[in-house]
Amino acid sequence: MSFAALMVHFDTGPSSHQRLRLAVDLAIGFEAALIGIAGRSYLPPFLADGDTGGTERKNGEQQEMTRALAEIGEKFHAAAKQVTHAEWRGTPDDATNLIVREARAADLVIIGRKHGLEQQYYGLDPGVTIVRCGRPVLLVPDRIDSLDPRRIVVAWKDTRESRRAVRDAIPLLKRANQVIIVEICEHGAEAQSLQSVNDLGDYLLQHDVTVTRKAYLHTELAVADELVRFAEDERADLIVAGGYGHSRLGEWAFGGVTRRLLGESRICGLFSH
Repeated sequence: MSFAALMVHFDTGPSSHQRLRLAVDLAIGFEAALIGIAGRSYLPPFLADGDTGGTERKNGEQQEMTRALAEIGEKFHAAAKQVTHAEWRGTPDDATNLIVREARAADLVIIGRKHGLEQQYYGLDPGVTIVRCGRPVLLVPDRIDSLDPRRIVVAWKDTRESRRAVRDAIPLLKRANQVIIVEICEHGAEAQSLQSVNDLGDYLLQHDVTVTRKAYLHTELAVADELVRFAEDERADLIVAGGYGHSRLGEWAFGGVTRRLLGESRICGLFSH
């Protein structure tokens, strides 16, 4: 297993260039194609110079968005010139919807954190992307521009999402020097947890991934806090985890671990849903 095509969200955000450098290095390392992608949403009518409607305004705005996205594409190609096959997809559309739709072209989607109002027209919702795109998603925290995943923590929970995340991460796990499986279990569930972790270790061994440590932890802290603490103590380069979320009344809600890793962790995370 390997990654043949990567997709990276590259826009005007504060950490876009760092994220692109990381994606370029991964593409070169895996000898993979690299697709750069960005969307730009329309301005609400009340913000468009007081013009509340009309085809002329919309056409003019679309032309401006297309021009801006083309300029971003030029920067992408300049930064990705060492990649054998680099492709740009910049479209006047909501960035989240665009990436969810276009993710069919990639094995791995690389995105950054959600930012504030200054990025609202280029902005991407990481959580919705994870649960809707049907591909593993590598979330890169701000100011990180490289990923050499020698130490990987697998945040294990015997669920569909976690199983998919482990399988999707195999190309990276095979390159690691240390893979640590950790499950935070309830009191009284130690035997079941140990069996589950051992089965996962055996599964990974069949894919030429050597697990160096297996652990199950009890905690009085929130599970998310204990997981992040453990990964930081282990000096992990990457956390592999299931992405847990569901839609309720049109709004996406996420579990505590997913929410913490998306919003606060200083370690790259690979998520599958």
